[in-house]
Amino acid sequence: MSTEDERPRAPTAPPDVSGLREAIDLPAAERVAHEAFARAKEAARARGARPGQVPRRPLAPELSGARKGGRDPQLLGDALGTLLRQRGWVEEVKVGGVIGRWREVVGDEIADHCEPVTFEDGTLVIKADSTAWATQLTLLTPQILGRLAQELGAGVVTTVTVDGPAGRSFRRGPRTVRGRGPRDTYG
Repeated sequence: MSTEDERPRAPTAPPDVSGLREAIDLPAAERVAHEAFARAKEAARARGARPGQVPRRPLAPELSGARKGGRDPQLLGDALGTLLRQRGWVEEVKVGGVIGRWREVVGDEIADHCEPVTFEDGTLVIKADSTAWATQLTLLTPQILGRLAQELGAGVVTTVTVDGPAGRSFRRGPRTVRGRGPRDTYG
């Protein structure tokens, strides 16, 4: 390697391109801007807009008048029903109503020993207060599904999952045990 390649070079002045613009026939910058502006104005005229005009929102297709229209005041129940249908919340609200009336739907004896926990994707999760009631509710699942189908309609609740009680936690308190702890006495 030679030392000339490693030496930094002094900055050079940009080449003179004044004659280059005329040689390749480039239009002036002002002319390019003017032509672009003229094309934008023509496109606006084609859309029906005029220079200096503020764009307006389109009017609602149904205007108020002698007949009932979309802009008239609505009852709260009708407005909420429309909102629920638009958002797809109808099934969840129906299930919430059944969960709120759980005692009426399943009866006093079953409601004393279990409660609904969650509802997602057609699956209702019920928590029982003992393992015996969890077993009993598992056997009663077809009857519970039938009752829910009467209340909500067919296909809203497709599966009922029954959870038993959770075992005692030995993670805190005076009986804390290191390791896995007692696993064979609960559940």
